Amino acid sequence: MEHKHTYDAQGKQLCCTEEGKIYTKAGAKELLQEDGCCTAKHTKHAGHSHDDGHNHDHTEAGNPFKMFLPPVISLALLLLAISFDHYFTPAWFTGWIRTAWYVIAYVPVGFPVIKEAFESIRNGEFFSEFLLMVIATVGAFGIGEYPEAVAVMLFYAVGEVFQTLAVTRAKANIKSLLDQRPDEVTILVGDAMQTIKAEEAKIGDIIQLKAGEKLGLDGELVSDTASFNTAALTGESKPDTKVKGNAVLAGMINLNTVSRVKVTTAYTDSKLSKILELVQNATTQKAPTELFIRKFARIYTPIVVFLAVFIAFLPYFFVKDYLFSTWLYRALVFLVISCPCALVISIPLGYFGGIGAASRNGILFKGSNFLDAIATVQNIVMDKTGTMTEGVFSVQEVVFDKQFDEKEILQMVNALESQSTHPVATAIHEFIGKTDTSIKLENVTEIPGLGLQATVNGKNLLVGNFKLMDAFSIPYGINPDSIVYTLIAVAYGDTFVGYLTIADVIKEDALETIGKLKALKVKTTMLSGDKSTVVRFVAGKLGIPDSFGDLLPEDKVNKIKEIKAKNETVAFVGDGVNDAPVVALSHVGIAMGGLGSDATIETADIVIQDDKPSKIPMAIRIGKETKKIVWQNIALAFVVKAVVLILGAGGLATMWEAVFADVGVALLAILNAVRIQRMKF
Repeated sequence: MEHKHTYDAQGKQLCCTEEGKIYTKAGAKELLQEDGCCTAKHTKHAGHSHDDGHNHDHTEAGNPFKMFLPPVISLALLLLAISFDHYFTPAWFTGWIRTAWYVIAYVPVGFPVIKEAFESIRNGEFFSEFLLMVIATVGAFGIGEYPEAVAVMLFYAVGEVFQTLAVTRAKANIKSLLDQRPDEVTILVGDAMQTIKAEEAKIGDIIQLKAGEKLGLDGELVSDTASFNTAALTGESKPDTKVKGNAVLAGMINLNTVSRVKVTTAYTDSKLSKILELVQNATTQKAPTELFIRKFARIYTPIVVFLAVFIAFLPYFFVKDYLFSTWLYRALVFLVISCPCALVISIPLGYFGGIGAASRNGILFKGSNFLDAIATVQNIVMDKTGTMTEGVFSVQEVVFDKQFDEKEILQMVNALESQSTHPVATAIHEFIGKTDTSIKLENVTEIPGLGLQATVNGKNLLVGNFKLMDAFSIPYGINPDSIVYTLIAVAYGDTFVGYLTIADVIKEDALETIGKLKALKVKTTMLSGDKSTVVRFVAGKLGIPDSFGDLLPEDKVNKIKEIKAKNETVAFVGDGVNDAPVVALSHVGIAMGGLGSDATIETADIVIQDDKPSKIPMAIRIGKETKKIVWQNIALAFVVKAVVLILGAGGLATMWEAVFADVGVALLAILNAVRIQRMKF
């Protein structure tokens, strides 16, 4: 297969040189495949990767000794040569023996780079980082600067090793997710247990989980109760107790007794599989800074080569005592300094580290472009139910007219609501208790957006909102807007009986979230389809200044458009597919309920796995820190290189300063980039 460097219309480099080599050595090749990278040139060095999400790499990243061996050999030979030149000065260390010694010292670190340079040229990419280093070091040999030639390539090789180790460490934060699914599961076949590959398990199979075992597929708990560690999916180590019939997900660890789970989802469609795919594809969505650096490197490298040629030959026409070897040395120094390694590696590594730090905290970014976007967001617009509240309703009070038997009416309401799967119906059922099966319901009808209707004992029973009462012309004598809770009105025999108040519980970290967003100078707005008085009440408790209720999906879209019309960036936080139009319209879509909706994982830009709103300001802080580190690296690289380039062109900088400006700056930038992985957010 031919290996060529290509770019898309946005300047995204579709195949890579130094970056591809480093990521391949680090066992992170799968993170570049979506870019079209590393087809012929690097694939032969890489490990085999399977679609199961596991990466069984056999690259050098697993053996640091092998990685350091060539530089160590070169360093030992170089130090001996320098000592022979300046201290011991043996008579035999002259002429071709001295030259051969330095060549042998050069080969362990120089040959791989020369090979990469020739392969790049053969495959259509003439100007590469590898070519810059080869010209500089071979040229140094040509003018007799043997120690500098070996030293430049040696430090370049050492820098490459440290870059590889840095990428390996950055990958480790994400790789913990990639190893969450077990390869095998134990299923119940008749009365016997059989161990099979996880991908061979079928929907309906019963998996038996021992204490401490990890679930391989999504399913439904068959055992009466079981406790699971959900840290792999939510970042929370707090045990989650499930009861019979509850959904359990791949990656959860059974904590106590032997449990049984019925498989409900194919291996490749599990929630964890979708999360793994999201993480693996995250690095393919490049931030504008990365795209700029790639475009810049594409233009920058050939310019540098031509400038070096001018530095070597142009002074001949302007300098009286022109000496070719002197100006060639300056040109070679210029080439070493100008190598763009610090930018090409440290910037993607910075974003990669940010994605890794976020995933470790249960926040999944679909690309580094969203790290940039969330860092500059000015407005957070949020849904109410399921986002800032638990989405679990409970009955607060029952207000019935005294002429009716409250217990009897509640049993009728319970029987009717048992026909519905709405969360409000569930709340009523949990409040009243077991359904009285002796109650005979006839002509049960669900009226969309209003409620339920049925005939009980020959009389009309209505349970729903107050619009349902209006639809049947039933007078009720109260002002529903004066009550802040969600109201369920009841009428029996064409007479208003009363109402039940139902409330949702505000999440425990919701108030803290709004406080942190205010500290970050981010404006907050609440939009909801719930009753306006309820929305205003919740927003008031949380300190959200702007809130709007009774909204249809198109109304939410209009509110987002109003904010965008002010030329302000906006992120929308929702918990379901119903908010898809608003998520699509926002600059950043954030999904709460990463474990609840497949559609949410697929459509949102950022997924908060544990449903905690406090992860919203955390995501913003991670984005800001990542962006800060990336720009620190850009400034460091440009400033140091610019200073040493000027000194080199004027003959005031040697190869040693050039090595610092290249490899030294690259290492400093990389060390700065990996800082984000150690930060507490």
